[in-house]
Amino acid sequence: MKVLHIITGLNNGGAEAVLARLAMAEQEKGGQHHVISLMNRGIYGDRLEQAGVTVSALYFRSGVVTAAGLMQLFNLVRKIKPDVVQTWMYHADLIGGVIAWLAGVRAIVWGIRHANLDAAHNSSATLRVVRLCARLSGWVPRKIVSCSAEATRLHQAAGYRVDKFVQIPNGYNMERFRPDPCSGTVVRAQLGVAGDAFVLGMVARFDAQKNHRNLVSALGQLKRRGVQFTCLLVGVDMDEANGVLRGWVEEAGIAEDVKLLGPRDDIPAVMNALDVHVLSSLGEAFPNVLAEAMACGTPCVTTDVGDAAVIVAEHGWVVAPKDAGALADGLMQAYGRFVSDEAKWKDLQAACRLHILSNFELEQMCERYRQAWQACIDA
Repeated sequence: MKVLHIITGLNNGGAEAVLARLAMAEQEKGGQHHVISLMNRGIYGDRLEQAGVTVSALYFRSGVVTAAGLMQLFNLVRKIKPDVVQTWMYHADLIGGVIAWLAGVRAIVWGIRHANLDAAHNSSATLRVVRLCARLSGWVPRKIVSCSAEATRLHQAAGYRVDKFVQIPNGYNMERFRPDPCSGTVVRAQLGVAGDAFVLGMVARFDAQKNHRNLVSALGQLKRRGVQFTCLLVGVDMDEANGVLRGWVEEAGIAEDVKLLGPRDDIPAVMNALDVHVLSSLGEAFPNVLAEAMACGTPCVTTDVGDAAVIVAEHGWVVAPKDAGALADGLMQAYGRFVSDEAKWKDLQAACRLHILSNFELEQMCERYRQAWQACIDA
């Protein structure tokens, strides 16, 4: 099976990470996978090529689509002659799906990875693309892969063809994301964090959907309740250059308790450095960071967004979104469990990993994608 993936870009993000895991795992098993990035090669271009996946970047400018660019994409699809085209995210669904169809491919699978269509937190351009995709969903794709139940429900309500949806939860490399206390100790030592400190963290880019202001407010409340902690914030724009974020942190009185680390490429080690991973989002589909943290044996406190509650199950704390007090309460409960009984905390860590291993292992995801692709080819 020759599979062509078309994605908006290959920078650090959830969809990009899932595409990379899927394509590299399938390439290793003898598949033929090609990736076209409409924009840049990002952080995943070289990694994919090192794994044998062919990568082409068209370098479209953000928000700008030209006739020359569309023709370049059309010619690439015709040259590759894929058995199936898998697109990722709205703009690639629209542009990649339509161009692939015009190039003669009929086995087209769209990818839905978003579960918040609130006008206050999405650009008008993105919402226009969503509406157009809804109208085209009966014509262009043979299947629509959604990564979460909430994303499926939301897009069906928005007008996407109900009968084309296939739900495929994200899958994870359990060898890459695993308990590794030594790597966590190294990260703490590098950052000057004591080995016995209570360490919280959130791995997420600075984005309205992630609602870092809610997190900062909750951390301020946690400190006022007498909890001593260190919080590591990791991701794009999560650094000292972000004046808005620094202002929130200083206003909350937690400047000495928060470390802004920016993007890092050692996320498994970071997860192992944490005692608790926090997710403060107001909108998600299937938040990868929760599963990645839990695979490392790190319990999570998360807002109830997308499929977060399904990922965490009974092995963490799920609170209402957009409620700093509720998030602080969840963190307080986690802290209470952490300090009260070391043996029970270790049991919780083991249960986190077992839950992810049993339900969200990488091969399970790969097999479901193969089945969806084959069904499109056979249709």
